[in-house]
Amino acid sequence: MPSEIDLRPATAEDSDFCFQVHRAALGEYVAAVWGWDDETQRGYHDRVFAPSRWQVITVDGADAGVLVVEHRPTEVFLGRIELDPRYQSRGIGGRLLRWLSGVAAERGQPLTLEVLAVNPRAHAFYVRHGFRETGRNSRKILLARTPDQED
Repeated sequence: MPSEIDLRPATAEDSDFCFQVHRAALGEYVAAVWGWDDETQRGYHDRVFAPSRWQVITVDGADAGVLVVEHRPTEVFLGRIELDPRYQSRGIGGRLLRWLSGVAAERGQPLTLEVLAVNPRAHAFYVRHGFRETGRNSRKILLARTPDQED
């Protein structure tokens, strides 16, 4: 179990790290839905990567993943939580979700997210952490955890 999980602001220099984490953590699921073309995916990443809004997850001082959270008027939206596979299944994501659930509860808002329908492991992870399905389409499942829910 890691002893210290922290967040640091992303910088422009973190772009490649964030792309590599995305490919390692979600590449197979992206490929299942849209197909994985490295050039296309790199172009998409370059368009959405916003260092001012992204954070790098560190574990015991080492870069381990990416977190993107949007504080919207009526919700806290978890846009991205991705861990390098070497850091998965170690309780890191759960600890971050509990913290984010607390942030959302303090605001009196739900914590919401989308998960790819082809990723049953992630879906099960969120359900274990108290999220409930609020909608779905052919590609994504919408999930929310409201402030009144208990762990």
